[in-house]
Amino acid sequence: MHYCPGCSHGVVHKLVAEVIAEMGMEDKTVGVSPVGCAVFAYRYIDIDWQEAAHGRAPALATAIKRLWPDRLVFTYQGDGDMACIGTAETIHALNRGENITIIFINNAIYGMTGGQMAPTTLVGQKTSTCPYGRDPELHGYPLKMPEIAAQLEGTCYVTRQSVETVGAINKAKKAIRKAFEANMAGKGSCLVEITSTCSSGWKMSPIKANKWLEDHMMQVYTKGDLKDTTKQE
Repeated sequence: MHYCPGCSHGVVHKLVAEVIAEMGMEDKTVGVSPVGCAVFAYRYIDIDWQEAAHGRAPALATAIKRLWPDRLVFTYQGDGDMACIGTAETIHALNRGENITIIFINNAIYGMTGGQMAPTTLVGQKTSTCPYGRDPELHGYPLKMPEIAAQLEGTCYVTRQSVETVGAINKAKKAIRKAFEANMAGKGSCLVEITSTCSSGWKMSPIKANKWLEDHMMQVYTKGDLKDTTKQE
């Protein structure tokens, strides 16, 4: 893989591939990957893929799902792509209740382009563009996309998971499966955030990055389901 050692992307790719295979949807799934570390996701999961302009994946996924409603359609996006450049597309697609899933990899940094501050960077966290740490008075506060998405009428399932332990990986897989099944049942939009590590951007070893995620990221980005209406008739 082209991902750095310890990167969460590879683990999430495996979960997505397993869920698609277990659902028997290999020939009826379309993934949408925009700009970011996961731009080459099509190299690793053998399904149909579309590349989107930076941040525009939810708009493209909307078109695909409306043209082929029998398809399983999802986007795979990082925090810079989804929570910054693509904020408008994300919020409006979710609010419309498009039957797509957005898989959101939140590693609190722009991993692909040199480790710049992202909308999700923690207060006090140092990056190449905030070397003294994120200052709320100057940069604002971390953006919590699932909390926003949970308030939208079009969403049916919104959750935040992680993949730093075996137990966490199992829960993340179940969340992805629930989201995909809700889409195929026509119940509305789903957002699955995976709170993730970026060893290179954080300048840490994979082990230390996992520890930092547990000690710092999870204090701000609390794990669990924020909205689940999938069982309602």
